[in-house]
Amino acid sequence: MSRRWLDPVLLLVCVLALLVGGLAYAAQRPAWASVIWAGGSAIMAVVLAVEMTQRLARREAGIDLIALMSIGAALALEQMLVGAVVALMLATGRALEALSLRHAERELRALIDRAPQRAWIQEHDRLREVPVCEVQPGQVVLVRLGEVVPVDGRLQTEQATLDEAALTGESLPVTRHAGEPVASGVINAGAPLLLLATHTAAQSTYAGIVRLAETARQSRAPFVRLADRYALALIPLTLFIAALAWWASGDVQRVLAVLVVATPCPLILAVPIAILSGISRAARRNILVRDGEVLEALAGIRHVFLDKTGTLTSGHAQLQSIEIKGEGTPLQILQLAASLAQASTHPIAQAIVHAARLRNLALTPAQQVQESPGLGLAGNVQGKAVRLGALAYVRNGTDDGSWAQARLQQLDYLANSGSFVAVDGALKAVLRLADDLRRETPQTLRLLRARGIDKIVMLTGDRPETAEMIALTAGIDELRSGLSAQDKVRLVQQGCRSGPTLMVGDGINDAPALAAADVGVAMGATGVTASAQAAGVVLLVDRLDRLVEVLDIARHAVHIARQGVWVGMSLSLLAMLVAAAGYLPALMGAVLQEGIDLLIIINALRALGPLAGRRHTGLPVEDLNRMQDEHRQLDGLLTQLGQMACDFARRPAGQARADLRELVGALHDLLERHERDDERRLYPALSRFIPGEDPLSAMSHTHREIFRLIHLLSCMSRDFSQAADSPSADDIQHQLIRLDTLAKLHFDQEEALYRYLDRR
Repeated sequence: MSRRWLDPVLLLVCVLALLVGGLAYAAQRPAWASVIWAGGSAIMAVVLAVEMTQRLARREAGIDLIALMSIGAALALEQMLVGAVVALMLATGRALEALSLRHAERELRALIDRAPQRAWIQEHDRLREVPVCEVQPGQVVLVRLGEVVPVDGRLQTEQATLDEAALTGESLPVTRHAGEPVASGVINAGAPLLLLATHTAAQSTYAGIVRLAETARQSRAPFVRLADRYALALIPLTLFIAALAWWASGDVQRVLAVLVVATPCPLILAVPIAILSGISRAARRNILVRDGEVLEALAGIRHVFLDKTGTLTSGHAQLQSIEIKGEGTPLQILQLAASLAQASTHPIAQAIVHAARLRNLALTPAQQVQESPGLGLAGNVQGKAVRLGALAYVRNGTDDGSWAQARLQQLDYLANSGSFVAVDGALKAVLRLADDLRRETPQTLRLLRARGIDKIVMLTGDRPETAEMIALTAGIDELRSGLSAQDKVRLVQQGCRSGPTLMVGDGINDAPALAAADVGVAMGATGVTASAQAAGVVLLVDRLDRLVEVLDIARHAVHIARQGVWVGMSLSLLAMLVAAAGYLPALMGAVLQEGIDLLIIINALRALGPLAGRRHTGLPVEDLNRMQDEHRQLDGLLTQLGQMACDFARRPAGQARADLRELVGALHDLLERHERDDERRLYPALSRFIPGEDPLSAMSHTHREIFRLIHLLSCMSRDFSQAADSPSADDIQHQLIRLDTLAKLHFDQEEALYRYLDRR
């Protein structure tokens, strides 16, 4: 019988034995009661003996050995009730651990089942759906938009757009051409494609990574549970006191009394209850902890390794900026580009549409749309011919001078991607996109250091230029880029040798490293099968800051468990000494032990309560939503400000004056009004929830500087002309740069503040 069913059955047997024996004793049938109690105790003793034989063969000992000794002594000295009580306590602790494990397995299975298990085979102009395991080399597989490539193969379609982030860490889609190899585990991000299978599912890249994960798991050093570590000290101490009592008195009843009060119920119950409470608390925050062993290991973590794509970053492209060539406004260009992009399912096109909707731009249907896979889109929007995509496609043979080459060089410096926009045959702008750092990432890393994490390392298969930009922005201690799955395993294993290590990832190629770490954490909101299977912890919400929460929960639960063990063992030790001296009979010892157990259980349940030192803001969710909505509404203004900070001095004088007047008016009406409202109403409310006498003084100082710069630009706009004594365009651009930099930094600071106050 597996542990899945054994532990509940043992608990049922022990409960029934104690209750039925009690009824027999109450019915004046003490002999029957003794037989029933002895039967329940014996069943538990047999199970323990078998398991302990297996453990001792591996040179392991632990809490179960003390329990077996206690039950055996009670049966040998015909104290059947004592044996039944000890058996029930042990069965309860085992059942609690089994309950947490089954719950975790159920949630994990639901997560894993989201992955596709079937494939479409093209045969004789028809499609046939088969299990993935039945795909054979030489068969042609159809992979539709959004589906995972099931087996390794060669591309038959002329061109395909693939999301390879799960394997390589490259966050932006890549284009593959006919004849190129395609690995299993990548996602089709474009039109349906045909693939000639070259390997079975069991021989493909995905299966190889899973096998590597299993090898890494088996090579990991076994973890010794908290209760077992304390039991190693309690075993010789108990035997010594019992032997001393027998040697001093020759009374076997004193030995029994010592063994009864030495029964490690604080270890049997306190640790599982505290750990299960911690697991339950984590589950309420959408954090799946596989079992108590994982939670205990979390409490001692000293090194953290992090994947880049989908872990430190959002995992998909986001619009960073809009750079205009010649006349036009950024939002007008974005509106035209997004209207055209609506017709495509390409991830870059969808990122452009998403950015336009965030800025509340009204999009119109495009006409006569033509899509060239891997190159771009062309169509008519509002009566204008619009092209969107790669420079060569958008330029369409025309000469645009050095502007485009300068933009390409800038994209290379920043390790970003770009989509160029042409309107009526003229190149107008480039939309700069990148896989943006998660907003909570820098704060999460700071909080990890505040909790004693010695080293934070980023491991990625991405190219060094992209990885270094993310590492600098996030505040990583050490960067390793261009890594394969085997490289990640090797580095994590090296980290484990220098201290308890945690690895966080979300891609298929992260699974072996997750398995090799002392604790693996999968960003499981997207349901990547291999990483979820290999991990001990799965974050079911797409938020990296949950990592800090699960560390806090683990440390809190283990602290309470350790506290309960020390208090319980100290009280038991005191009772053992009293029993050894002959002042505590076995029956009274059993009653006293139950009192100690009750005290320890109540203490262990504190792990369900709030974490020590955790402040609850009490700030209404609607207020937090309103604050962040206002920031999103101001995003269009900040985009316009950033564009003018880049090219104001190059604009024709008449256009520059008109643009500046429009911008200054918007700054007064939108940005200044928003910040003054924050200063009057929001900041006084927030100050009540942040420690310190004036915690937002630095933020208020930034407000005043923003007001001063807006006033200065208003005065310069009024005086700006071609007169000799008027401010120059360069002087105005200098102030625009200062305001643009300050406003963006201030918005990032406020976003971090909102996340601090958000306890959802």
